[in-house]
Amino acid sequence: MSNISNDLALFNELAEALINEEEQHPVADRIDSDKLYDSIDLSLNDGGMIDDEFKAVLQEVLIATPKTATNLFFNQLFGGRQGKAVLGDLLAVLLNNSMYTYKVAGPQVGIEQEIIRQSCDLVGYGPRSNGTFPTGGSMSNYMALVMARDAKDPNCRLTGMSKPLVVYTSKESHYSNAKNVSFAGIGKNNIRYIGADAKGQMIPEKLEAQIIKDINDGFIPTYVNATAGTTVLGAFDPIDKIADITEKYQIWLHVDGAYSGSVIFSDKYKHLVKGVERSNSFSYNAHKMLGTPMTCSIILVNDKKQLHDSFSNEADYLYQTDGDDFNLGKTSFQCGRRNDALKFWTLWKSVGTSGLKQIIDQQFELADIARGYVSNHPDYTLYSFEDSISVCFNYKNIDPIKLCTALYEHQITVVGFGSFNEDTFIRLVTINANNLKADILNFFNVLEDYAANEMEFTNVKEKMMD
Repeated sequence: MSNISNDLALFNELAEALINEEEQHPVADRIDSDKLYDSIDLSLNDGGMIDDEFKAVLQEVLIATPKTATNLFFNQLFGGRQGKAVLGDLLAVLLNNSMYTYKVAGPQVGIEQEIIRQSCDLVGYGPRSNGTFPTGGSMSNYMALVMARDAKDPNCRLTGMSKPLVVYTSKESHYSNAKNVSFAGIGKNNIRYIGADAKGQMIPEKLEAQIIKDINDGFIPTYVNATAGTTVLGAFDPIDKIADITEKYQIWLHVDGAYSGSVIFSDKYKHLVKGVERSNSFSYNAHKMLGTPMTCSIILVNDKKQLHDSFSNEADYLYQTDGDDFNLGKTSFQCGRRNDALKFWTLWKSVGTSGLKQIIDQQFELADIARGYVSNHPDYTLYSFEDSISVCFNYKNIDPIKLCTALYEHQITVVGFGSFNEDTFIRLVTINANNLKADILNFFNVLEDYAANEMEFTNVKEKMMD
């Protein structure tokens, strides 16, 4: 058996090698998926691999894995690396607590509850609020939907669905909503996709019109999912106006802030979720805008009774000491649950709420720089708007899908593409708060250089072949 001290020494050596590699080669060399198993020894065999050979394989795997923390990674709704959060995650792995009871988690329960309490205060929820740490944004949305279902049809928990429930979400909302209505027994045919305006925001008038139609048709409006940061444009639904409607018709309002809900930490940008205190539930992902390691998702509820009613189940073999407030398994979806709170706490504790505010504000400043660059260059077309860290654009007349794919395949930079209405474009996400203005300008420089030297030649060649 291995010695933990030796393994930690090996970890330090590998971590140092990875960080050096990231500095020298910010984008990993791409391995074609059909060549993966021939390129790296990923096999599992009867005999073990030890010492230098084992270290060499690990280093090879690290170097070949896409690098999400560098200044040329703009592809996902996460990126970068906050050191104090990494420290907390490593400590959580060493401790290996499960968060369902105080008996096995001890002070870690207090850490999780402190984060939830402070988050509820930032949202504006009252003294009856609480929350938990699900496995991700999709699970947060699912838990909110289950609570809404149970609030509207309480017997559902015992006898199954007995009412024709319907739910509402924007056409631009996260794809998990379609999965979740299926999981919750409501059915995909009973989700209503509400139209969005030119900025990607849900149109409240269309929402109310659909609710009235469903009531007249004998359905029971149950749940509205508003989005704080849509996946493509990063748009914020008008929560205050939506809350007017959900309160009028007594419908559960959930605000999916997985992407950009962390604006609650920023005095400058918190107005983007104006009215969030009127929601029944709210979620945000610290592994996105706040830069903690994945995953770190939080769902908050205005009334903790709803969380307990939907997810509590007695189990004498587990809950043997302490009260419900310290036995977090009573309000979580899972039983065994890793400690995702410690990494967020070590970050928050080390930089303070003001430090988290700076992280958020930096991302918006970087987005402003990117939008300014695109707006001031005639070769670019801008498709996105202010108050978003998703910067959507096209360069010259180059197909954005081809350009993004080529940049990735040739290890230039990693950036994705998206679509809204009839337009498809490059989507640059400025979510890495460690980046500076120079890093954003460098992205455009490498894109333009590559397009000039490679893509334009390729386009000419293709036209000649046609």
